[in-house]
Amino acid sequence: MKRLIAGAAVAVMALTGAAGCGGQGNRLTIATGGTTGVYYVYGGGLANQLKANIENTTATASVTSASLENIKLLAEKKADIGFSQTDAAADAITGTGSFDSKQPVKAIARIYDNYTHVVVAPGVSATKLADLKGMKVSLGPANSGTQVVARRMLEAVGLNPDTDVQKQQLSINESVQAVKDGTIDAFFWVGGVPTAGIVDLATSKKEMKLLDTSDVMGGLSSKFGETYVSLDVDLAAAYKLTGAIKTVGVANVLLVHEGMSDDLAYNITKTLFEKKAEMVKVHKEAEKLDTKLGAQVQPIPLHPGAERYFKEKNG
Repeated sequence: MKRLIAGAAVAVMALTGAAGCGGQGNRLTIATGGTTGVYYVYGGGLANQLKANIENTTATASVTSASLENIKLLAEKKADIGFSQTDAAADAITGTGSFDSKQPVKAIARIYDNYTHVVVAPGVSATKLADLKGMKVSLGPANSGTQVVARRMLEAVGLNPDTDVQKQQLSINESVQAVKDGTIDAFFWVGGVPTAGIVDLATSKKEMKLLDTSDVMGGLSSKFGETYVSLDVDLAAAYKLTGAIKTVGVANVLLVHEGMSDDLAYNITKTLFEKKAEMVKVHKEAEKLDTKLGAQVQPIPLHPGAERYFKEKNG
């Protein structure tokens, strides 16, 4: 497994406690993503609901590099719940891609789909992915799901992500600031719609663009099957920009360590879905919460506690 950013790992370690620790209650850490991404906002809302609705439980959302780092933290029991894209999670359970061994994680729910944003700075002439050749492009932070998707998309249009672009590895916050400062030409971000950082950028830099990436779907589908789907983005509704685009989508799941107790996994899943109205107030992506969709976490195995909840609700 690629080395994690030490600071983030230490920060999470300091926050986390042992889940399901008898009379001491549950001290849960939720591994999320960058502060202006949806994972962090959603995770904070989930933490509040878990504290309010599961007896003797505390919960905290922590900042991470997202999917890959979250899985590593779960495997090492330095986090209790983690957000991940299904492509990264699928690699984790098979010990492929960024993982050199099978990771001990299971899913408790599919929650919403991530949209790939390829943001092009004002004044940059790129109109399709292949035009990024030779440019300064952030692929997302190391150990992130964004980087997994970015690399695969560039390869699908015949670009080597290590040599055909001037690769940067910036967080969503850093990428937004770099566009404002004029130090990068474009960046990838894979997240929900709207993403706060991109809303901010679109407000201050009206000339920025989001690329239509529908031309890469054929290449992705031939190699990865149904892992990636084509999604529509209404730019006016999401970011107050002109028009609409098609882009690459990938589902998000909430993961836990496979050793989490069935009762705790059941209660987390129950709280997530039965407090949907409260979660929607935190971020509108929670509107996608649905118990039938929630159980569709393939190819990641469903935790038995979550499976029990879905069977009760769905029959």
